[in-house]
Amino acid sequence: MSIVEETRIALLEMFPEFAAADAAARAAADKIDDEMETMIDEMDSIEPATEGDAPAGGDDEVEAAEPAEAATEPVPEPEEPEEEGPRENGVMLTDHAARGTDIDVLCAPDQVVQAARIMDESGFFLEAITGVDWIKDDKLEVIYDYNQYGQEQCRVVVRTLIPRSEPEIPTISDVMPSANWHERETHDFYGIKFIGHPHLIPILLPEDADFHPLLKDFKP
Repeated sequence: MSIVEETRIALLEMFPEFAAADAAARAAADKIDDEMETMIDEMDSIEPATEGDAPAGGDDEVEAAEPAEAATEPVPEPEEPEEEGPRENGVMLTDHAARGTDIDVLCAPDQVVQAARIMDESGFFLEAITGVDWIKDDKLEVIYDYNQYGQEQCRVVVRTLIPRSEPEIPTISDVMPSANWHERETHDFYGIKFIGHPHLIPILLPEDADFHPLLKDFKP
């Protein structure tokens, strides 16, 4: 099993309703694979006919089957995709070449510590923490990037949304000590308060700064 698949399954622990369905689907796929292997083994065990055996249909030559006529019905045009709604929390595989990540997780704010613990136990390290100001939706997005040093490529992004009017989220610095500086930087830029952080003071801005320059309503 690839590192991407192992990590995806581990992250599904955060979403029991999806984990159960995923486990059932994998069990069904494994059963089909086993049945196919059994059929192939049975076919391989059949002894080929010897040169002297007569064909089952007698001495008459078997006429070659005529090729089926090509379908003349026009190929239906693809339907217009339905308008998508907001993304639901869960685990999504992504194209690394297009997105720069292999797994994209959207979770609730109170799940980021659990996600960090899963990442830590799976051998990942924290690359960065940053934010996005969705001012029209009155929300802030907190983004955690994880990576690992293994030979197989696997980069994971964990994201969550918090109210812009009350930008608070638990610290993950107890699980990932490197988050200490990342959370301080994100607090500088976006005003996000990482609850439980041991020393949430400015790291890039002046100590007396009362502004957050990456908020979209910031005016210098």
